[in-house]
Amino acid sequence: MRKRLNFVSLMILGVLAFTSCGAQASSSTDKSVTNSDSSVRDVFAMDTFMTLKAYGDNADSGLDEAVERIQQLESELSVTDENSEIKKINNASGQSVQVSNDVKILLEKAESKSEETNGALNICLYPILKEWGFTTGEYKIPEQNKLDSMLKNTDVSKIAISDNSVSIPFDYQIDFGALAKGYTSDEIMRILRENGVESAVVSLGGNVQTLGKKPDGSNWKVAITDPFSPDKDMCVIEVGEKAVITSGNYERFFTGDDGKNYWHIIDPKDGYPADNGLVSVTIIGDSGLDCDALSTALFVLGYPDAIDHWRKDSFFDMVLVTTNGEIFYTEGLEGSFTNTSSMSAEVLKIADKS
Repeated sequence: MRKRLNFVSLMILGVLAFTSCGAQASSSTDKSVTNSDSSVRDVFAMDTFMTLKAYGDNADSGLDEAVERIQQLESELSVTDENSEIKKINNASGQSVQVSNDVKILLEKAESKSEETNGALNICLYPILKEWGFTTGEYKIPEQNKLDSMLKNTDVSKIAISDNSVSIPFDYQIDFGALAKGYTSDEIMRILRENGVESAVVSLGGNVQTLGKKPDGSNWKVAITDPFSPDKDMCVIEVGEKAVITSGNYERFFTGDDGKNYWHIIDPKDGYPADNGLVSVTIIGDSGLDCDALSTALFVLGYPDAIDHWRKDSFFDMVLVTTNGEIFYTEGLEGSFTNTSSMSAEVLKIADKS
């Protein structure tokens, strides 16, 4: 079997450059940023290269505390660490486990987003990801009857939460792959604010989140990867204090013996990689956790259901790329969106709802 693995690349123009393996701090071409007092921390956690950059007198203390928080969250949320809370839940054979507030928050968010998206977000698919080999690197195309059997143990509504006590049914396993980095970037921003930091930008393996504006008062510029040419940018958006999070079929995939690509975003309906008309979904909003969850859920929902969801609950903006090579971006991005690709780009408006 031919095997190939790619990872998403997002870039903060003039501040951070993200390679196909993650994120690295780069030299800046923006003099207003270069001349400002800044501090940088590079961290490898949650199987991801992370870069945190903050400006101002309190940047060092804020970043040091943020790194400690990242390490704490990794110890709680890792699906492979034998001492993590998630591992304890998965190994409890249906018995209740006492969990931290972090885990409780993520479980409650997972349940609410699952309900809001008709099950498109599902944290109970970890055994199916393992069956495909996305957690081990031993890729294979599972038999459909095997997937059908495993899908019987993926009902998110059967997760029981009472105060800080959690239980899942026997033979269930959960993971927070679609939530953890978004929650972590929110926590980083909270800590930086509490330390008096007013300007910062972080990348957690392609999840970009900003605090305030750049030191010169201008907006941040975020380039989004072209899913058809992942070594190139597709568009640039200007944001103030926002999270910008992308899910795509080019992020992590392998090529099977049949010549087809199979990616890691699984459709809970059939256990196969979601293939519903979209190749990339970028969500822009105030909450990293919400953006992380929605980027996965709307990718699974596909085109045009993702647009319908936005029109019903338009507290966020988004950029969609279809399998036909068309870009759609929401009206809240008008004036801040620049198409740098050869693809057509169309604005989505609430009023266009039929």
